[in-house]
Formats: sequence, C-alpha cells, structure tokens
Amino acid sequence: MKRITIVIPAYNEEHNILPVLSAITVEMQKTKESYSIIVVDDGSTDKTWQIITKARDDFPMLQAIQLSRNFGKEAALVAGLDMAKGDAVIIMDADMQHPPTLIPEMIRLWKSGSVDIVETAKRVRGRESFFYKACSKFLYTMLNRLTATNMNNVSDFCLLDAKVISAWRHIRETNLFFRGILVWLGFRREKIFFDVLPRVRGFSKWTFIQLVKLAITSITAFSSLPLRVVTMLGGLFLLFAAVMGMRAVFLKFYSNVVIDGITTLILLILLVGSLLMIALGIIGEYIARIYDEVKLRPRYIVANQLVDQAPDDFPPK
Repeated sequence: MKRITIVIPAYNEEHNILPVLSAITVEMQKTKESYSIIVVDDGSTDKTWQIITKARDDFPMLQAIQLSRNFGKEAALVAGLDMAKGDAVIIMDADMQHPPTLIPEMIRLWKSGSVDIVETAKRVRGRESFFYKACSKFLYTMLNRLTATNMNNVSDFCLLDAKVISAWRHIRETNLFFRGILVWLGFRREKIFFDVLPRVRGFSKWTFIQLVKLAITSITAFSSLPLRVVTMLGGLFLLFAAVMGMRAVFLKFYSNVVIDGITTLILLILLVGSLLMIALGIIGEYIARIYDEVKLRPRYIVANQLVDQAPDDFPPK
C-alpha cells in the first residue's frame, strides 16, 4: 500500500472546501491506498479556515496550514509540498474544477513504474471570457517560444513521485512559476486530458492583473531572451544610424538635394526614446527579480497549523 498526500491550496473557498474533501475521500477509497490531505489556507478573508478546523471531525486524514496573509498560489503550493510526506503527492485546486475522478487513474499510471510525473492538460478550458482565453493563449504561446517548452493548457493538477518532490525542495527561488519548474526538472512524465468542470459555487480569484504578473514572473524566471532582444535592437539601430549618417554626408558634399529632416528627426527621437524606455523597463524587471532573490525572505509565513492530531496516512496501516 502506497502513501499518497493530496495538497490543496485554497483562497476564499468556504463554499467548496467540504465538497472537494468529500469527493477526494470517495475516490481515494477506490484506490485502497493510505492517504492524507493537506489544505493550505492562503490567507483567506472568509470562513475557509473555520470550516477546515471543524472538518477535521469528519475527515481524520485532514491536515491544514493557515498562512499569515495571501502570499499567492505558488507560495501556498510550496507550503504544502514542504509539509507533504509519502510516496507521491497529488496537487489540485479547491474549486472542484480539477475532477477528483481522475485521481485513481493518476495513481494507476504512477504505480505502473514508468512515470514519475502524471500531469493533466485541459481539453476544454471551461467557462471563461473571450478576453481571458485570448490572454491565456498569448501567454502560453510566448512561454513556449521563449523557453522552448510546451505548456499549452497544462494545469497545476498533477501527481509527483517522492523523488520529484525531493528535487523540488532543492529549488530555493522566491519568484516561482510552478508549471515551468516542473518542466525544467524533467523526469519521466505522462499527460492525461480532462474537461474543466464548472465551479460548484463562488467565482474565480484570478484577475487580468494577476495573469500579467504571472506572465512577467514566468518569462523572467525561465528566459533571458528579452535582454538579448534589447541588445539586438541596439545593434539594428546602430546599423540604421550608420547608413543614414553616410547618406547625409553624401548628400551634403556630392548632391544639390536639400535634406528636409525635421519631421524625420522628430519621429526618430520619439521612436528611439520609446525603445529606450522599454529596454530600461525590461532590464528593470530582471533587476527587480534579482533584488527579490537576494533579500532571502521566506516564501511564506505560517500563522496556524492543524497537524498534531492528524495521522500521517489514512486509513492506518
């Protein structure tokens, strides 16, 4: 019998936490494996923590961590993985959009011994606005091109072998992009597809601003290509300036053509000035990431935890 730990980051999921716990319990009973569930409350402002505390009477396999504030989903995942034990860890969301019915199949694939990571990809993204879908498509297209990986519709819903978790714990970056780190780690993997289920209750906590921040973090964490683009643009403008300079000298001394350059000069100044500001912004983003890393602040802070009475696995061996 294997020991499975299920890690669930949760933020303001007071309406969904009990249904997801019940659904996981039903599916894990089918597998006959011992298991524990770790819920990480990422600084919720609703009654999520109170509900988790009361739920321990009905779910003896439940353990929980409450972070001191909202550190973000990536930090909540780190907290859960730091606490996880056992032979494998399953990561899933608390909003029921990651179908618990896939858990037995994920465990079966992992127990076959041929894979270390069972990752899931969205066949259908579910109910999202056209604007959000377009932004997500653009983000993943950029990531695929800049990092030479394929993360199209890959989700955080996955199963990780214990040796993957061990390798993960050696990564000490502050600015994390979980899906990108998994791709970078390597290991044997297999992908299964699923349709995103509608949320039982509540609404998505993701906003456009958060999506932009995630895009910036992921690109700066996995690619230095934007910095090289700045250098290449500088070289192209130097070449352009040399050509225009030689043309101006030629017209000055060997032609009677009068150079009318006021409009062109203004446009060039505006263009070069804009590109310089963009270049400084790109460089500034990388410097900001370096600044965050060298401060060596903890990636999360635990305010409360419920681990003293929960068994390491359930049902007991």
